[in-house]
Amino acid sequence: MFNRIKKLKNILIMFLVLIGLIVFFSLFSDNFFSSDNLINILRQMATIGIVAVGMTFVILTGGMDLSVGSILALSGVVTGYSMVTLELSIFISILLGMIAGIIVGLANGVVINFFSIPAFVTTLASMQIFLGVSLIITGGMPIFGFPKAFDFWGKGYIGPIPVPVIIMTLTMLAGWIVLNKTKYGRYLYAIGGNTEAARLSGIKIKKNLIITYVLSGFFASVASVIALSRLSSAQPKVGLEFGLDVITAVVLGGVSITGGEGKMSGVIFGVLIIGVLSNGLIMLQVQEYYQYVIKGLVLLLAVGMDNYTKNNSKKAKLKVV
Repeated sequence: MFNRIKKLKNILIMFLVLIGLIVFFSLFSDNFFSSDNLINILRQMATIGIVAVGMTFVILTGGMDLSVGSILALSGVVTGYSMVTLELSIFISILLGMIAGIIVGLANGVVINFFSIPAFVTTLASMQIFLGVSLIITGGMPIFGFPKAFDFWGKGYIGPIPVPVIIMTLTMLAGWIVLNKTKYGRYLYAIGGNTEAARLSGIKIKKNLIITYVLSGFFASVASVIALSRLSSAQPKVGLEFGLDVITAVVLGGVSITGGEGKMSGVIFGVLIIGVLSNGLIMLQVQEYYQYVIKGLVLLLAVGMDNYTKNNSKKAKLKVV
């Protein structure tokens, strides 16, 4: 009962924060609440929302994946290079980009689990490694000249709804189903809550953690298709700051940074808040330097709220005992 009330309270707080941001930016920017800008916000947040699903899985286990930005960039570079330089079909190029993302995720999972290198260090290193690989492939220059049909994935519509929003919605729905309706989802919570207890209960820790990092790489590669299509060019440095936005959205959405707690419904609100905040700051023409400061403070606030909530939860349980 206590946990249910706490979750409802957190969702209500996030909803009020979201409404507050919308009202604030609407008051100070004439174009913020226009239909064109609202669609633009949804398009922009689609890449964050898709990658946030994989990041949610990772953080629920008590891990971290700092490499998602580099995976997004590398997958985009592989896709773009395949279409333009190798002149392969759109489908084959996208498939190769996704395979690249899966391979990087697999590499992260194997190194973390079989070489006992902390996830933070492993993914920080792979972030640098695969940024370098992207720069080597492109020579530091963007790849452009994609087929016109490729625009569909980032700029197209199905009816009145942008394609990226449909993909994000389906991805988040799949994430919700995984966490709430599958054994694997229950394993993620168990591993993040108490790894040793999960191991003693028969859960294969290494296997499930490797799957988790593979999925993180896969979702980053899916998002790369949208980013590549929207930008109309493969840019090796496109994901440099992307990972921090994703982590902020997930933690802001109520997923505990130490693992074991969090829901996909909360992550949706976290993604919406980051999407509205990023767009609003641009609409108000806030300099990029100040945007870094604001986003950093939001991340600190999100982690601080997580710690405060967990401490209060522990105190409440002690009182009950």
